[in-house]
Amino acid sequence: MAMPVPHPTPATPATPAAPDATAHQLTDVVTRLRRALRTSIRTEYPWEALPMAQIELMQALSDQSPARVGDLAARQRLSASTVSGLIGQLMTAGLVVRGTHADDRRVAVVELTDAGRRQLADWQAAHQRRIGAALERLSEGEQAAVAAALPALAKLVEHLVAGSGSGSGGGASAEAQADGD
Repeated sequence: MAMPVPHPTPATPATPAAPDATAHQLTDVVTRLRRALRTSIRTEYPWEALPMAQIELMQALSDQSPARVGDLAARQRLSASTVSGLIGQLMTAGLVVRGTHADDRRVAVVELTDAGRRQLADWQAAHQRRIGAALERLSEGEQAAVAAALPALAKLVEHLVAGSGSGSGGGASAEAQADGD
């Protein structure tokens, strides 16, 4: 009589997953979430055509402005030439303006225009509405789980920004950033 082959049992929610499995699953979920947001926002708001690299640069300027190109490049982990190209595109669209540093007129700085601040605020509000509507479709327990995960996800972001993640240091390539992801 043949012995039955044991089948592995799936991990229960109380059993923590191995870090590699969690990293793989989180990477997949974040990638699909970003793609879903980009697709839905461009479907519902056709004016939204800015690549993510430009949005992220505008967000960086919103956080700290005016800023030098080199400082923006370092914060975004992009080359200065990539950031200069993005700034040129944003200038053409009227969303940022170049100027000179208040303390050193030899230093060029960039800042958002009023139109850039409005566009970024509209983009952020549209994403908040999309995420809010999707959250409302979750059960109370799922909503609570998402809310409970936010502090840990924020801490994960801090570690990635600080470069404490293994591998490539947590930064995407400049080409991927410039292509909109």
